[in-house]
Parts: sequence; C-alpha cells; structure tokens
Amino acid sequence: MKCEICKEKVQETFLGKIIGGIVKDAKGKKRTVCNNCQKKFRTKEEILSHI
Repeated sequence: MKCEICKEKVQETFLGKIIGGIVKDAKGKKRTVCNNCQKKFRTKEEILSHI
C-alpha cells in the first residue's frame, strides 16, 4: 500500500496491519495515510485537503 499524500510505501507489522491510518472521504472511499503524514496533518479535514 502507498500513502495517498506522499506516495511512499506504508509500513506494515508482521501480521499485515498498517502503521498509519485509514480515512474515509466524502464518497466513502477509504484512503491510506502513513504515520508521518498523520503527524503533519492532525485533523481529517487537513488530510483530505492534501489528497
């Protein structure tokens, strides 16, 4: 998986869980965000504005 903001690969744990988060946009599509981008943009609205 790649981050929707910075286009880098999202790290995963050994069980396959992502280290970061998933945000739903207005249409209900799930967007993957890495941990670093989550730290930069705190709110859901900020994250979606940069996608």
